Amino acid sequence: MHDTIATVYELSAPGRAGMDLPASDVPASDLPAEEVRADCGLPELSQLDVVRHYLALSQRNFGVDSGFYPLGSCTMKFNPKVNEAIARMPGFSEAHPLQPQETVQGNLALMFELQRWLAEIGGFAGVSLQPSAGAHGEFTGLLMMRAFHRERGDIKRTRIIIPDSAHGTNPASTTMAGFTAVEVPSNGRGNIDLEAVRAACNDTLAGIMITNPNTLGLFEERIGEVVELVHACGGLVYGDGANLNAVVGIVRPGDLGFDVMHYNLHKTFSTPHGGGGPGSGPVGASARLRDFLPGPVVEMANDPNGPRYRLAMPVKSIGRVSPFCGNFGMFVRAYAYIRQHGAAGLRANSEHAVLNANYLRVKLRDAFKVPFERINMHEFVCRGAVDGAGVRALDVSKRLLDYGFHPPTNYFPLIVPEALMIEPTETESKPTLDAFVEAMTAITKEARSDPAQVKAAPHRTPVRRLDEVKAARELVLSDRAALSLGPLPGPAPQAGEGSGPGGGRRRRDE
Repeated sequence: MHDTIATVYELSAPGRAGMDLPASDVPASDLPAEEVRADCGLPELSQLDVVRHYLALSQRNFGVDSGFYPLGSCTMKFNPKVNEAIARMPGFSEAHPLQPQETVQGNLALMFELQRWLAEIGGFAGVSLQPSAGAHGEFTGLLMMRAFHRERGDIKRTRIIIPDSAHGTNPASTTMAGFTAVEVPSNGRGNIDLEAVRAACNDTLAGIMITNPNTLGLFEERIGEVVELVHACGGLVYGDGANLNAVVGIVRPGDLGFDVMHYNLHKTFSTPHGGGGPGSGPVGASARLRDFLPGPVVEMANDPNGPRYRLAMPVKSIGRVSPFCGNFGMFVRAYAYIRQHGAAGLRANSEHAVLNANYLRVKLRDAFKVPFERINMHEFVCRGAVDGAGVRALDVSKRLLDYGFHPPTNYFPLIVPEALMIEPTETESKPTLDAFVEAMTAITKEARSDPAQVKAAPHRTPVRRLDEVKAARELVLSDRAALSLGPLPGPAPQAGEGSGPGGGRRRRDE
């Protein structure tokens, strides 16, 4: 294998083509001069060149189908391939959003059932499928909270409590919705500091955003008291549902008193995740916020010829937050996932996710300090630095690439120095978890015996350690621009070469 993959421009040769166009069946006609574009300089390639080029690129990527992907807070679980097949059925994949509603009754029925199931899972009175991502769902829920207060003439409620253990998008969503974020700290148990919440509660409080389980992977032990304090002063409770993978079938946020919550279909319900989309973040609402849901939502109306489904706007709706009805393909995948598992299967998934995460925590706690030594949920946070070796969490993560594993989330949450946030999900087997433990333990030994090796990692990936700050600021956005970068540094790994449990597998750097 070569050190570098040639760009499509380097592979180009005059006269090469990937297809033959059929002979024209209409009279030839010259285009007006103003409609003719100059030569765009596109590469000329055979079909074989194109296939091999993009296959080679794909083999340098890491995905959940490639190996263990313990990215904390992102729930990179396996996506069942049957869901993909169902989503590609012509009646789903070829439907047009502007079709008359009577021609897409099956699609509307699927959306209606998914709304109903998500409401049941979350303990809410109603659900809208409109939002296209988790943060989009946060923004939507906050707009609903704002509309609720404004309808009551309570315009002085402009503050939102956000715990320091919340998801990082919560403060941004709060600001975008026109509120002011008020941070409250965690206590020694990793819970929201109840006295700090009490001090923040007054008649200017619009509500609180709670991630439960929080980003430490811990269930809020006094969540009932937090909800009572906020409700008592007239505020609303927003639930960040991104960590729902730990509690589906066990706890319903609506039963805890949450007024609104978003669901991440691309986390909890196994739709594709990453690469900027496609995501889906439906929002569930309690009875007093249901009428403010974005629309359209799907309703069922009795018809002489049987049940009919139609799109309708809730009576006090904040309006659309997405074109048409949202990311329909994600609805199909989530529907299939829920339908396959049923109530018992969804609960079992949550239980296995929690079991796997606690297994890893206990196995790794001697090698990596765990700041909150209590039962965690679907993920946990440990301190990734190796004391006395000068090895940081980032170095450990880079070295993991040489062992064939994707690194955990680094340096989040910010309240734990040198944090590694590890989430195995329910879909990984015990042998995989044991191999991960073996690799992590081996890295700690390497850090003490040869710290330079760990700090220079990765060594066996096509791309070595990158300047990530420079990469973020000086983007290479085109294939042609990449020509100036030259070949990838260092020798390519040999066939079969590897280190530890992931030996022989090539991984890309982030």
